[in-house]
Amino acid sequence: MQRTATGLLAVVFAVLLACVFLQARYPWLAGLPWLRAFAEAGTVGAIADWYAVVALFRRPFGLPVPHSAIIAQNQQRIGESLGKFVEANFLEPELIIGRLSGHNAARSLAVWLAEPAHSRAIGDVVADSLPRLLNGIDDTHVEQFFERVATPQLRSLDVSRAIGGILKVLTEGNHHQPLLDRGLAGLEQWLAANVDLIKAKFSEASRYTPAPLDAYIVRKFVDGIVALLHEVAASPEHELRHQFDEAVQDLIVQLRSSPVYRRFGRSLMRDCIRHFRNEAYAQRVLSHVRERVIADVGRENSIVRSALAGVLATLGKSVSEERAIQHKLNAWWLELARDLVVRYRHQLSALITDVVKGWNAQEVSGKIEAEIGRDLQYVRINGTLVGGMVGVLLHGLALVIVM
Repeated sequence: MQRTATGLLAVVFAVLLACVFLQARYPWLAGLPWLRAFAEAGTVGAIADWYAVVALFRRPFGLPVPHSAIIAQNQQRIGESLGKFVEANFLEPELIIGRLSGHNAARSLAVWLAEPAHSRAIGDVVADSLPRLLNGIDDTHVEQFFERVATPQLRSLDVSRAIGGILKVLTEGNHHQPLLDRGLAGLEQWLAANVDLIKAKFSEASRYTPAPLDAYIVRKFVDGIVALLHEVAASPEHELRHQFDEAVQDLIVQLRSSPVYRRFGRSLMRDCIRHFRNEAYAQRVLSHVRERVIADVGRENSIVRSALAGVLATLGKSVSEERAIQHKLNAWWLELARDLVVRYRHQLSALITDVVKGWNAQEVSGKIEAEIGRDLQYVRINGTLVGGMVGVLLHGLALVIVM
């Protein structure tokens, strides 16, 4: 397009020269003044627009013409103005929040994540990063983390009170009764499997009773215990269950208030920390996890990849169906966006300014010219044609005035 504009300039200039030559030899040709007026004005317009376009990016013919190479000479001011413009017109919190608030970003992301292909893709990215992450963890760093961070927290932990809190949560939801049911079932299995052992121990303790009588007594004893276990398991309001509740509640109170239990809990925690440190469990756990994860991620049917994809898909499906969660996530996202814009808008503006100022002036001019140069050549072409038409109009106006 630059060649077209330059060629048009050469054409109108050639027409101007031809008109000057022909008017000198054939002054009686009536159309030549009109054509000359068009060529003169078109040449002036073409040269003026060529100068304006060139002066925007560089010095015409390398001459130190004032107010030329505008972009290169004003790069610093352009950078500052661009930074202020972006901050004032794009980084306004109200503008950004207004645009974002009309879109349910949480639901859109959740629906996208619920698609198996998408959740699998995200899961693969996370799984592929795990080997690098695990290999980048030094054993000494794990040991330092345990010594400096985990150990002080564990030493200050009130173990008995924490266990009491856990039991309290279980009892408030009545989740401790299934534990009793499991214990009753286990006790019944143990009795059924160890009847002969009980008989033997009973016979050792009762040397003067005959063996058939010992077997009868033990059998009745075991049958009675089993029957009692069945009664407790079948009756939610059985007396033994109430006694179990009372015992658990009493244990909770003791765990949360008794100095004896607290001392025992701290002593137990110290022993655990000492054992954990002496046996180098941190390094062993890290090594085991690293080996297992890396081996699994490398397999075709990776459990880690499937688990990550399943968790992400389930999370996406759950969020996409819960409007309350979507509302909370959107509110959190908008508040986060507002805080980030308010906190970092000036830094972003300064970053844009510094980046523009740091560019090479000639490279900047070249890049801008490459982006908008085609449109600027159209400006040159239009300037040539418009200038020529204006010249014809002025020539006609001059004739009218003279007449």
